[in-house]
Amino acid sequence: MTTTRRMFQTLAFTGAALLATGLSAPAALAADASALSQQAQISLQQLYKTRPGSEALAKNAKAILVFPKIIKAGLIFGGAYGEGVLYENGLPKGFYNSVTGSFGWQAGAQSYGYVVFLMNDKAVKYLHQSQGWEFGVGPTVVLVDEGVARNLSTTTLKNDAYAYVFDQEGLMASLSLEGTKISKIKP
Repeated sequence: MTTTRRMFQTLAFTGAALLATGLSAPAALAADASALSQQAQISLQQLYKTRPGSEALAKNAKAILVFPKIIKAGLIFGGAYGEGVLYENGLPKGFYNSVTGSFGWQAGAQSYGYVVFLMNDKAVKYLHQSQGWEFGVGPTVVLVDEGVARNLSTTTLKNDAYAYVFDQEGLMASLSLEGTKISKIKP
């Protein structure tokens, strides 16, 4: 009984700490708009150099959402946070955050970045008009790995959005339920 009680207290404390951190994270981590734009441009150029096909995909995209750095941590309860820039016609048109919550068997911490190529007006309109884009709701997002990248061409681009994950560092073991929401911010 003592072990169960201790485990429950640990879970409750971890959950409360993550909740408190998550509530203060947007204000604490909000970056200066020009610094965020600069980091996003550097990340995008790095992606083009390291992932074949990503630059060609960008040329067909209506808009590009770049999150240069996402920080993720978890121990049973988990979360991730990062800020990014939306580019339309090569110009920054808005700033967004990416917030993820998760629950399940997980432990560790990592950082990564990701880019979402919005391929049609429907996806761009949804991002602008929604009160936050939850992955799995709204436009269809395809995560591009090496296998998908080999088969991408202008004739196979049929989905609303394609995402690349890059610069993964750290170690995160996870078997959990997870949800991500992207919302507009003012850095």
